[in-house]
Amino acid sequence: MSFRAWLSLITIVLLALVLFASRHELVSAWHLLGQVNLWVLALMIPLQVVAYFAGGEMIFSYLREKKFIKNVKQRELVKVALEGNFVNHVLPSGGVSGISYLTWRLKQLGVSPGRATMAQAVRHVMSFVSYTVVLLIALFVVTIDGTINRWMILASAGLFGTIVLAILGLVYLLSSKRRIDKFSSWIANFANNFVRSITFGRYTKVVNVGTIEEFLGEMHKDFSELREDKRVLIKPFLWGLLFNICDAGLFLLAFWSFGEFFNPAPIFIAYGVASIVGFVVLTPGGAGAYEAVMVTFLAFASIAGKVAIAGILLARVVILLGTICFGYIFYQMALNKYGGKRDTKV
Repeated sequence: MSFRAWLSLITIVLLALVLFASRHELVSAWHLLGQVNLWVLALMIPLQVVAYFAGGEMIFSYLREKKFIKNVKQRELVKVALEGNFVNHVLPSGGVSGISYLTWRLKQLGVSPGRATMAQAVRHVMSFVSYTVVLLIALFVVTIDGTINRWMILASAGLFGTIVLAILGLVYLLSSKRRIDKFSSWIANFANNFVRSITFGRYTKVVNVGTIEEFLGEMHKDFSELREDKRVLIKPFLWGLLFNICDAGLFLLAFWSFGEFFNPAPIFIAYGVASIVGFVVLTPGGAGAYEAVMVTFLAFASIAGKVAIAGILLARVVILLGTICFGYIFYQMALNKYGGKRDTKV
């Protein structure tokens, strides 16, 4: 079998596993439909499309400003964004699968791996930066709301600090070629030693430090140019605002479809914490941990447990099904078109 055929088969198997693992949630969500306003729930579909489009534009607007992509039609970029969301929700790799896939996919559009990764770094940083604006507004709202548990305020402040430290850490690394070289050497040694230990010395060198240095060196060059022209980040930041508002808004719509209306600030805070957990947890789309974190935070916000579970459950199922329906077809089309190339790597 060809690589393309194997990858298609593996994707179908993983997709089946995701649906099987979510079978109880799917059944529960089906029963919940009798209690919701379907017209309000249906609004989640266009809002989800807008959220995914905005998420992709954080990457593509940067690449266009830098003139790294030319003569690429807008509908092709929309397809790429939907494909990346599909991969992130299906492959259990803590967000790494989506980064790897988009790096490969953008390569087919003429974007080098280093620049594709830098564009995704811009996407994640601008997503976090724009989310801090939303978070500060939500933090102000919960602070003046006397009914909100004060632990929510502490958690919000902790989340804000974590985001700031993560961004500063990335800036610190990319701002120095010397630090990049030291980091490249460390990551190469760590990876090679790890592989050597689990293969009992059969494989001694799977990562070349020179390849990592070249890869990060290209990111360093782009980062240095960014520091000279920060205006390039304005559009990704604005798209990030739209993305965060729409993505968190999906949960609000789910609650509204139940006829539950409350202070939306806790939703935006819980969404941020759950998104970070979902990014690092090695399950498809952060399944399990994502829902648990959101329900816990909403409980601190004095939202009844049954209401919180029902709203989060319904929203996650709709998001999952929307991601699969919108992304799988375009993903398979991309594999059919580019998957036979020798340099294919996901």
